[in-house]
Amino acid sequence: MAVAYQTRFGSLASYDKGRVEPITDDVRNYAFSNCFEVASNSRPYERVVGAQNQIYVLEVVRAEGESPWYTCAHDEFALCMDGEVEVHLLQLDAAQHVPDPEHNGAILVEGKPQGTPMGWMKLRRGHQGLLPRNTAYQFRAAKPAVLVLQTCKGPLSMERWAEICQMK
Repeated sequence: MAVAYQTRFGSLASYDKGRVEPITDDVRNYAFSNCFEVASNSRPYERVVGAQNQIYVLEVVRAEGESPWYTCAHDEFALCMDGEVEVHLLQLDAAQHVPDPEHNGAILVEGKPQGTPMGWMKLRRGHQGLLPRNTAYQFRAAKPAVLVLQTCKGPLSMERWAEICQMK
């Protein structure tokens, strides 16, 4: 007899708090179980590390209003988990500060970004967008939304393990 499974995809408005639970399922199905709680307890555009593998991290971001402009020496990916987020891209001028390729993670663009607009993309739940290296990007969300960023741990990465991990 086949076992029936029901997928429950959470949202910022409605989620079940993740917990340690014995399962007979594939643990990869639970990779994002706490991103909504992390986002609900975060200020807009805090980059809270929700998972880490060596230098690579998944950062949970509460998108709300306009973010600062960021850039990074390596490609990043933004996965929209809830809501709708615009991502605006700008190819930085050579005179604009470009991140040091020896350092990982996103940094804030100093001052107003100067360069050539590359366009924008609208991410909705389940959509993923590439944030190309050495490109400035800004998130815009009219209503609270949740992003998971695939990147490397850097100076803007916030670790809050004591707050987000189950300790009992």
